Amino acid sequence: IVEVTGFIMLGQGLLYVVAGKSREKNFVYQMFEIVTKPVIRFTRLITPRLIRDDHIPVAAFLLVAWLWIGLAIAKRYLCVSQGLDCLT
Repeated sequence: IVEVTGFIMLGQGLLYVVAGKSREKNFVYQMFEIVTKPVIRFTRLITPRLIRDDHIPVAAFLLVAWLWIGLAIAKRYLCVSQGLDCLT
């Protein structure tokens, strides 16, 4: 779920750049927004008010990226400690 959310946020960011001001009318951008809105709200909740609202989507992406890296490290640790062959 974390990885998919990260890729959706990346796609939304690319659409933000490509679609320009008409992005709010773009169907795909609206679908991406539905998925990413909870993550962005959570990020706004945990970040200090010093952080501007314009920067919250970037902070949310970085939060998801670090979470994904942390989960990958934890998965690797569990696989190695249990002697499992976890390639995926």
